[in-house]
Amino acid sequence: MDEKVTKERTALSLIIPAFNEQGSIGKVIADAREVLSRHGYPHEIIVVVDGATDDTADIAAAAGAKIVRHSLNFGYGRSLKSGILAADNNLVAISDADSTYPIERLPDLIEAASSVDMAIGARTGVLYHGSIWKRAGRIVFRLLSEFTAGQRIPDINSGMRVFRRNQIIPFFPIISAGFSFTTTSTLAYLLNDLSIKYIPIAYNARTGRSKVRHFRDSLRALQIILEAILRCNPIKAFILLAAPLGFLSILLLLVALLSWSWVCLILSGLFMCSSVLTMALGFLAVAISPFRRSVETNSFAITVQAASTDHPPA
Repeated sequence: MDEKVTKERTALSLIIPAFNEQGSIGKVIADAREVLSRHGYPHEIIVVVDGATDDTADIAAAAGAKIVRHSLNFGYGRSLKSGILAADNNLVAISDADSTYPIERLPDLIEAASSVDMAIGARTGVLYHGSIWKRAGRIVFRLLSEFTAGQRIPDINSGMRVFRRNQIIPFFPIISAGFSFTTTSTLAYLLNDLSIKYIPIAYNARTGRSKVRHFRDSLRALQIILEAILRCNPIKAFILLAAPLGFLSILLLLVALLSWSWVCLILSGLFMCSSVLTMALGFLAVAISPFRRSVETNSFAITVQAASTDHPPA
């Protein structure tokens, strides 16, 4: 095979968003460069300095990274979008600047991505699961996401993954600019029949202070998931609304039959009508949304393709 073609297919852009990560960014860049060079991957490392007020940018530049600067702290997802747009290579990896992700596993994700559209490092271990409240929240979001996508999702929001630039850019309008970038990108791929492979990885203790505000970001993640349902698979949202109404209707009907209560019988009929009407609205939404979504996505993809000079997918 031609050496130039091989290089184009394996060249990687590693994107690392960073906000006040001067304590860890130098080591993360050095480790990534060593791992990628040892495995023979031509690469660039892009650090998106998201309004940092410390020496993150200077340390990253001294370590040889390409720097993209935000004048203000715009957020995790916005940083990743800026990095992806600035990337020179079509094959893109993302990771964090706080040393939580095992950068030595990056070659495994690159290899997995050669046969799928996106490879995701599925986190494991005590540090990932955290407290009982964090674990309960993750279970709720995982179950809701799996209900949305109709398939198992081991880790919905892992920040270590590999994908292709020309595949993810068309989804930018519906991908969150906040911490839910990973959640929405996962759902966007799954709901548009793109393939994802999950690779189990360890999750390490972070360096420095966490920037995540769990309660606020959990509410945002819930909002994002519901928006994804309404945008890509609206019937699921109406099922969530109609199912409890239908259950109450059946329960009240049983009570009415056992107690000969006309009140329960009337309430049962009202709940059943509400459930049927809700599902009817769901079917109407399904009838309307696929064509509109297809046109919007295709037109946006055509615009991006016309303006892009990317290589074909690896």
